[in-house]
Amino acid sequence: MRLRFSGEIWEWRGPAPYHFVTVPTRESAEIEAAAPLVSYGWGMVPVVVRIGRTEFATALWPKDGGYVVPLKTMVRTAERLALGDDVTLTLTLGA
Repeated sequence: MRLRFSGEIWEWRGPAPYHFVTVPTRESAEIEAAAPLVSYGWGMVPVVVRIGRTEFATALWPKDGGYVVPLKTMVRTAERLALGDDVTLTLTLGA
């Protein structure tokens, strides 16, 4: 399954700061339907993400009944992204 959407980069300040983009409600519902086929536990859903020219593997995190995409520092640096930027992502599930 491949999904494309846009969202704003936000930060969660825990023991180490993490940057995320929230998956919209409609796309989260599609992911939830497919998750049992690809999830490796704890609700984590493996994906390959493309932002601009950068592609990377990660796992979606379940949050508030939907999902969020973690953005690694190397991705934000390569694509010159900052907190609050709007970004377009393409997700490939189960990759």
